[in-house]
Amino acid sequence: METPPAATIPHALRRAASLWPGQEALVIEGERMTYAELLARTERVAANLYRLGLRPGDHFAICAGNRADWVVAAYAAVWIGAVVVPVNTRFKAPELLYCLRQSDARMLLVEDRFLSIDFIAMLRSIAPAVDTRLPDPELPALQTVLVLGNDVPAGAVSAAELERTPIEPAPASAAPRPRDAALMQYTSGTTSYPKGAMLCHESMVFDAWYAGRRLGLRAGDRYFSGRPLFHVSGTTLSMLASLMAGACYLTTASFDVARVLRIMESERCTMTSANDTMFQMLMNHPDFRPERLSLRGGLAACSPEIFRQVVETLGMRDLCAGYGLSEASPNVALSPYDDDMEKRVAGYAFPLPGLEVKIFDPESDAPMPPGIPGEIRVRGWALMLGYYNMPEATAKTIDQEGWLHTGDLGVADEAGRICFVDRIKDMFRVGGENVAPADVENVLNGHPAVRHSQVVGVPDKRLGEVAAAYVIRREGATVDEAALIAWCKERCAGFKVPRYVRFVDSFDAIGMTGSAKIQRNKLREYAVADLGLASGSTTE
Repeated sequence: METPPAATIPHALRRAASLWPGQEALVIEGERMTYAELLARTERVAANLYRLGLRPGDHFAICAGNRADWVVAAYAAVWIGAVVVPVNTRFKAPELLYCLRQSDARMLLVEDRFLSIDFIAMLRSIAPAVDTRLPDPELPALQTVLVLGNDVPAGAVSAAELERTPIEPAPASAAPRPRDAALMQYTSGTTSYPKGAMLCHESMVFDAWYAGRRLGLRAGDRYFSGRPLFHVSGTTLSMLASLMAGACYLTTASFDVARVLRIMESERCTMTSANDTMFQMLMNHPDFRPERLSLRGGLAACSPEIFRQVVETLGMRDLCAGYGLSEASPNVALSPYDDDMEKRVAGYAFPLPGLEVKIFDPESDAPMPPGIPGEIRVRGWALMLGYYNMPEATAKTIDQEGWLHTGDLGVADEAGRICFVDRIKDMFRVGGENVAPADVENVLNGHPAVRHSQVVGVPDKRLGEVAAAYVIRREGATVDEAALIAWCKERCAGFKVPRYVRFVDSFDAIGMTGSAKIQRNKLREYAVADLGLASGSTTE
């Protein structure tokens, strides 16, 4: 196993600036920085954060769209041993209050306005003292608010303060150690309020290094990632992966498809990271011209049908499949870019070096043989330090033998690859038979008229539950409920066939997490109301 060349984020940044000083490190919203410039600006901002009161171990929240200030501020905060708390920019006021309060954030860097959201007005609604003097009784730990933009309340400070010429650098004694926390990553919250997974420097740097090696990411690559920086796929698997490989990290504040295509073309991007929705938006856009792109590979979180379409349409022969979760920094398995194509298409991936990733029966805890599904469990260097201020939740997630119980259903092959199937909690039972929503979705998504589908179990008096499918049609396509049900009947077991099919334009109004995942609990509630069902109802 090749040892990663750095164990802390500051060490990784100093290494990159030493090896590739004149090479572009990032291109974001018109700003360009070489690695030497990124290091110099990080040291300047770190000194000013220290001057403004940020100390080792303090929690530094960032609420902004993808921008160079986000990257620099994050590097600067961890430079002095603070912990970055990425804030989901889709949060409403109660969620923002929860995040800042639960994380004990001492300092907040916030964009005054992002897209159509007025974050200063939102902040005023939850912490009125921002207009006079902090702290506010609702957020007693929050001492300082730094504002990116012109709308700076009287109790806040302009982020321009971070760019002042420092009187003296941050003290060397503030430098973090490998097992110190670097990031408090709030989980997606598909079933409840999120939990803050504490990720350390070593786990994030190692994950970024090994992921980059599996992707074939190398110095000089131009890696576009539309993943939001409030998600660990944006920090570890995009920003840090580029840093460790000496690649240029490119992103945008929001995923405007026409603009993304222009950037990919003009910047000659060689790698990208995206999910089903992002890839479909790119390929379905009228400006899409694959012959103008230079993409070689990257990371895809998508169904086999979309994965194959991306490879064939964009020519991304080095595209990789992976599996991970926030609590594991996040990637624990990734297919090598030159692995068997059919295995990659199917979503199979080898565990990263030094990690144990195995399949267990969730009831008996017995290891499952290849080909038999069970719970994916992980042990090794990638695991979180724990959930912040949630010892009971941590103990339920990581057992006494050090295994992280992911709650995900997966299967292994004979060679040791693993493949994610579905969330165990998302499974439902039809007449005593377990149904994984992904199994039905893969069948539906194979229909030429279907762009995307989501399946949930809904109440049925005779069978307990039955499948209900919500489908987005491809533009210009026509297909009805009966046709899709017939399609499924020909391709999967009868108990998996949807009893109901409904068509929607998007899932935004039903419930999406910040990482573009469907909140299945909300979709199920929506379906029960939409279909006129109630627990124990009959459909016969």
